[in-house]
Amino acid sequence: MTRNGQAELVLGAGLVFSVIGGLFGTAVLITTAPALAEVALQFSSFEYFWLVLLGLTCAVFIAPGRPLRSIVSLLLGLLLATVGFENPAAYPRFTFGAEQLMSGLQLMPVMIGMFAVSEVIRFAVSPGGPVAVISQDIGRIFRGQGALLRRYPVQVLRGSVLGTAIGALPGAGADIAAWISYGLSKRFSKTPEKFGTGHVEGVIESGAANNSALAGAWIPALVFGIPGDSITAIVIGVLYMKGMNPGPALFIENPQKIYAVFIVFVLANLLLLPLGWVAIKLAKNVLRVSRSILMPIILLFCVVGAFAINNAVFDIGVMLVFGLLAYGMEANRFPIAPTILGLVLGGMLEQNFVTSLMKADGALGAFFARPIAGALGVVTILVWLSPLALRAARKRRAV
Repeated sequence: MTRNGQAELVLGAGLVFSVIGGLFGTAVLITTAPALAEVALQFSSFEYFWLVLLGLTCAVFIAPGRPLRSIVSLLLGLLLATVGFENPAAYPRFTFGAEQLMSGLQLMPVMIGMFAVSEVIRFAVSPGGPVAVISQDIGRIFRGQGALLRRYPVQVLRGSVLGTAIGALPGAGADIAAWISYGLSKRFSKTPEKFGTGHVEGVIESGAANNSALAGAWIPALVFGIPGDSITAIVIGVLYMKGMNPGPALFIENPQKIYAVFIVFVLANLLLLPLGWVAIKLAKNVLRVSRSILMPIILLFCVVGAFAINNAVFDIGVMLVFGLLAYGMEANRFPIAPTILGLVLGGMLEQNFVTSLMKADGALGAFFARPIAGALGVVTILVWLSPLALRAARKRRAV
C-alpha cells in the first residue's frame, strides 16, 4: 500500500482499528472478569492443570507452520522450565553446578535473546542490500478511517471478538490472534485475490484482533494467575511486587486496585491515538538510518537490559546463547513463541500435576472426577484428537 501511495491510509487503519479492538477487549475484560473470578474460586490444582495444558495445546495447534515443529518448540520450553530447584521436589535439576541456575532461567534474558539478538544475528549473517525508502507525507493518518469503519463493520467486529477469545487462551497471544484473524479475513472476503497486493481489509481485521487479544490475555492473568502471553507473564511479576497477587481473591481483597487497572486500560487505549500518531511520525525516520549502524545500537541495548535485571554478567551469556538458539530455530522454521510459553507455564503445569497426583494418591481418574476439571480435560483431549479427525475426513473425501 505504501508503494501505491497509501501509506497514510494503512498506518491510520492499523492505529485506529487497534484502538477499537483494544476498547472492545477491555469492555469484555471489565464485564466478564469479576464473574469468572467467582467461578475460579472453585478451581483446585486439577482445574489449573487442565487449564494450563489446554492453553499450551491451543498455542501449538493454532501457531503458524506445521504442528510438529510447534510441539518440538513447546517441549523445548518445558524442558527449560525444569532448570533449577524451584520444583515440587526442590531438587536441583540441570544446573551443572552453576549457582546462577539454581533459581531457574530468568525469563527476560531469554526473551531478549530469542526475540532481539536473533534478529541482530540474522542481519550479521545475511545483511542483504540497502532498504528502499519511499518518501511520502505522513500527517493526516486519520483521514478516511470513518469511511473504512462504515465499509468493514463486520470485519472489525469479527476481529475484535476473535482476538479477545484467542487472547483469553493461556499461551495464545496477540501475534497468533492477528495471524488467524488475517487468515479468516482472506477466507471470508469478497475479494480474496486482492490480499497481498495492497488491500486494507486484512489490516483492519488483524489490527482489531491484535489489540483485543492484549486485553483478552488479562482475563486468565487476573482471574487465574495464568499469563495469557509472554507480556502478561512479565506484568504478573510486577503485580506481585505491588502486592496485587493475581487470582480470584484479587477481586475480593483489592477491588479498588483492580478497577483502577481497568480505568488505566481504557485510558491507555485512548492515549494510543495521539501517541501513536507521534510514534508514526517519528518512526519513519528510523528507516533512514543504515542497518549497519542500527543493529549494533540494538545489540548494545540488549546487553544493558539483560545485565540490569540482576546486575549479573551471567545473564548476558544466557541472552547470547538463546539468541543463537532462536536464530537456528527460525532458520529451520521452528516457531519461537511456544518455547517461551513452555518456559513460562512449565513450572505451573508441573506443580499442579504433582499436587493433583498427591491429592488423588496416584489415581489418574481423579483428574476427571470434578465437573469443571472433567470438562476441561475432555475439551483438551478433543483438541488433541482434532487433527486425526480432520485427516480421516480428508481421506474419506478422497475415496
